[in-house]
Amino acid sequence: MGLGIGDVLGGASAGFAIVEGPRAFDFPADHGPHPDYRSEWWYFTGNVESAQGERFGFQLTFFRFRISAERHQRRSAWAPAQMYMAHFAVSDIAARRFHAFERYSRGALDLAGARAAPFRVWIEDWSASFRPGPGEFGTRLQAREGATGIELDFGPGEGLLLHGDEGYSRKNAEPGNASYYYSYPRMPVSGRLSTPRGDFEVSGEGWFDREWSTSALGSDQVGWDWFALHLSDGSELMLYQLRRRDGSADPFSYGVLVEADGSVAKLSPSHFMIDVKKTWQSPDKKAIYPSEWRLRVPSGTLELDVEPLLEDQEWRHAFRYWEGAVSLRGRRGPRRVTGVGYAELTGYRIPDP
Repeated sequence: MGLGIGDVLGGASAGFAIVEGPRAFDFPADHGPHPDYRSEWWYFTGNVESAQGERFGFQLTFFRFRISAERHQRRSAWAPAQMYMAHFAVSDIAARRFHAFERYSRGALDLAGARAAPFRVWIEDWSASFRPGPGEFGTRLQAREGATGIELDFGPGEGLLLHGDEGYSRKNAEPGNASYYYSYPRMPVSGRLSTPRGDFEVSGEGWFDREWSTSALGSDQVGWDWFALHLSDGSELMLYQLRRRDGSADPFSYGVLVEADGSVAKLSPSHFMIDVKKTWQSPDKKAIYPSEWRLRVPSGTLELDVEPLLEDQEWRHAFRYWEGAVSLRGRRGPRRVTGVGYAELTGYRIPDP
């Protein structure tokens, strides 16, 4: 059946640490785990090409969940306080194939875990780890399942971007429904990617999203539509539209436009519009997702048409959601722009009768 996002990001929060207001971030410590909060994730996505022009999208995400709010010491090494989950996917655009894999493991006996210095998060042999070199946050991604794998190096890129109020990202008016949230929005990517068709040397650009919280969504919120886009003029656009049960956009939706010169404009819901132009139904008819959009940011003179590079990039594992590579074309004032990015769509699962 698959869980809904509200099953994890809503509900009672007693006994867990709560996101209550702005805080001073501390790096590299904040790249590591925050075990007193209910959940957190390390989210790597990107679009790459081979020397022959073949296009791929990839995702490698690590999630940590605190099993219980209880604070007592567990006696057995096999009874951890934390559980880890990872999602790994490669979108092979030329082959029209979406290869997606999921792993779980307990945060014990070195099966899975996270640390800050040197940075590493892992489940068995899937990992994201600090790659020594120039810059602030170079990272190596490694994951393989059968014939599908990645060995990719993320460069430091443009540096840290704090969302909301200096990293304090409110998702709802209810106290505690918030997260601590930062990104590295444009990171150069290079390395090797494998599919059942073979091995490819690839390069491109990636996005790193980092978030932790205990309760993010309110009782009337069912999910979100999230876009992380790299534009050909050197700017980046990130938008997320939180959705209410009646289908309307929540006033705590948010966006940010980063210019090529590094200047940042944060966007409230009144500053952007997301119009759905097309929908797509999953093969088992368990969900219907938006599948083509028009994004508008009047203050940035942006009007973009965004569409998936593959329609079926849906996760049909423990969690059901759509996450995949997208392309864009449009205008920035008088200039034409193109680009690529990633979109994530949650909360579209059709309830079982």
